[in-house]
Amino acid sequence: MTGTLTEEDLRRDTAAVADRPWQTVVWNDPVNLMSYVVHVFRTYFGYRPAEATRLMLAVHHDGHAIVAEGPREQMELHTAAMHDYGLWATVRKAPE
Repeated sequence: MTGTLTEEDLRRDTAAVADRPWQTVVWNDPVNLMSYVVHVFRTYFGYRPAEATRLMLAVHHDGHAIVAEGPREQMELHTAAMHDYGLWATVRKAPE
């Protein structure tokens, strides 16, 4: 082995990075009630009450929660929807 990367190695490495999912992150804010955040998570994402509450508590106590993972385009749609509901949300690449 010479230690140089082949074209196939570069394609495989590039594909691995591209396949990493993206995340929709909802951030804590001083405006929305906790009950409203649970309502949004249940209404939009279809989470059961316990999961919606768990995510809301993560937002409240940790300052943010990952509410969805998947392709970038879908996460951008989720983020826009959260904005429409009045929540602060961003899209980010999932960590390796």
